[in-house]
Amino acid sequence: MILNDLEIERLARDERMIEPFVPEQVRLDPETGKPVLSYGLSSYGYDLRVADEFKIFTNVNATVVDPKDFDTRAFVDVRGPACVIPPNSFALARSVEYLRIPRNVIGICTGKSTYARCGIILNVTPAEPGWHGYLTLEISNTTPLPARIYAGEGIAQMIFLQGEPCRTTYADRSGKYQGQQGVVPPRV
Repeated sequence: MILNDLEIERLARDERMIEPFVPEQVRLDPETGKPVLSYGLSSYGYDLRVADEFKIFTNVNATVVDPKDFDTRAFVDVRGPACVIPPNSFALARSVEYLRIPRNVIGICTGKSTYARCGIILNVTPAEPGWHGYLTLEISNTTPLPARIYAGEGIAQMIFLQGEPCRTTYADRSGKYQGQQGVVPPRV
């Protein structure tokens, strides 16, 4: 069953599934009144914000991208109100929201249409039952132009599906990304 806004709000309140939780769609910056990429609760999901910390792939150190032996010199760390991803490049970021996924729920993270229409694609990422942490976001700039990402604004939508509690959760398996705090590169 896909969870609607009432169920998502209940889980956010009772199980601390999303913190901080914004109980409505925000389309204007609360401080300036200027338009933002929307975030917060929607009809059948929750729009996550991107934090102000990014890891952008670079070839400055002539490293090889190897998921079994990842060299962190492949990244340049960027922090700020926006991040520019070079043409045909890739960045990692994290959600502003900390997620705690209940045993009978799975979250599926997808990109927002506004960014997708600009050629900025997010990898579809599951948040498994029992997982908790800040979600690492994998962002691809598929265009031949630099692409700007705005920190503190919406970047992805989480869709939550609920079923019978699973036998073995991510926490039970001691998953390698359990409790991640920052932007976390690949682990084996």
